[in-house]
Amino acid sequence: MNRITSFTNKIMQRYLPDPFLFVIILTLVVFGLGVVLTNSSPKDMVVFWGDGFWNLLAFAMQMVLILVTGYVLASSPLFKKLLYNLAKLAKTPGSAIILVTIVSLFASWINWGFGLVIGALFAKELARQVAKVDYRLLIASAYSGFIVWHGGLAGSVPLTIATPGHFSEDLIGIIPTSDTIFSSFNLFIVAVLFITLPILNRLMMNNKDAVYVDKKLLEDNEDVSQNEQAEVVTPATRLENSMILSFVTGTLGIAYIIYFVSQNGFSLNLNIVNFIFLFLGILFHKTPRNFLNSVSNAVRNAGGIIIQFPFYAGIMGMMVASGLAGLMSEWFVSISTVTTFPFFTFISAGIVNFFVPSGGGQWAVQAPIMLAAGNDLGVSAAKTAMAVAWGDAWTNMIQPFWALPALAIAGLKAKDIMGFCIIVLFVSGIIISLGFLLF
Repeated sequence: MNRITSFTNKIMQRYLPDPFLFVIILTLVVFGLGVVLTNSSPKDMVVFWGDGFWNLLAFAMQMVLILVTGYVLASSPLFKKLLYNLAKLAKTPGSAIILVTIVSLFASWINWGFGLVIGALFAKELARQVAKVDYRLLIASAYSGFIVWHGGLAGSVPLTIATPGHFSEDLIGIIPTSDTIFSSFNLFIVAVLFITLPILNRLMMNNKDAVYVDKKLLEDNEDVSQNEQAEVVTPATRLENSMILSFVTGTLGIAYIIYFVSQNGFSLNLNIVNFIFLFLGILFHKTPRNFLNSVSNAVRNAGGIIIQFPFYAGIMGMMVASGLAGLMSEWFVSISTVTTFPFFTFISAGIVNFFVPSGGGQWAVQAPIMLAAGNDLGVSAAKTAMAVAWGDAWTNMIQPFWALPALAIAGLKAKDIMGFCIIVLFVSGIIISLGFLLF
């Protein structure tokens, strides 16, 4: 395992470009494939790209907020203490790797946005407390837990088809989560991943190639303005330091959260997760000034998300409008049998996910093709849907798009963790494939 890990890390360090260059290369690849494999002209592809370029603005803002609000919450005194106490459970580098993987798996199964942020923040706290732990592997282990999100409580595909009025209802009806999230094949996949990934990440420890981080670099740098150094008490500064204002504002937020849960249960979406993080952050920082200082530190890490997401939206526009995504899906359908159809659906979804890295967007592209084909072959719609869902989650392991929040929190580059993630990709791919072939 050490040799394999060393090899994949060297390959990634040498050949994987910065995530921004990666999305540029993907753009050019999809542009070329659209011209060659579809009836689209170069002019058509340019139009598709430009028309789709801004289609992920709302989602990009959600991702910026999940990073900012998660950082703000974690930098509050109370949350720092919680992470600190939890990290004390790890006494050795090996136990730190196992613990962060389990925490990330569990958090991601509950909600993917929650898992992305909590995993990375907890990994940083472990790096502060545990000596001689490979920082790259620690962050990669935190990110690896993200793979279970689409088989969990916030999976967009299973929740979509369980909601009355979804766009495929005429074809498949309403499919309850008992047939998808809580089905035997899905629970098998999730359970095996919960057992296997912590062990796999632990086995990837290699003291010879380990990269350690100076713990001083992990400390949060809180800016102290000149006004704070020699503060003059004024009505404005009293408001900025008012615990009452933070308490009242935070209480309003908590009241809405209680209302939302009473009406929807624990069916968390990205907006409510951001809402929870935001208002808990306001409460836990105690004063508006402390809260805003933390926000100022957090936004510095959001640049990659802001500039790259529009390019992915452009790629998605080309994939959908040119018919390229459908063409890929149809090819896999053509070589499938009733036994292999869920497996090939999973593989095709994994490939499409490189270019359409949005669970809901990918489902909109693949659902009409895969559901109709599965129905003709006699494959249940629930299994077809979950095959697409797991394919979407699977290749996230080597898709820098989703790693950006974790990397921003950790202060690492994609090539620092992708060598480990490739191994996770192959092992998890075998586990997920077996889940669809055996059940």
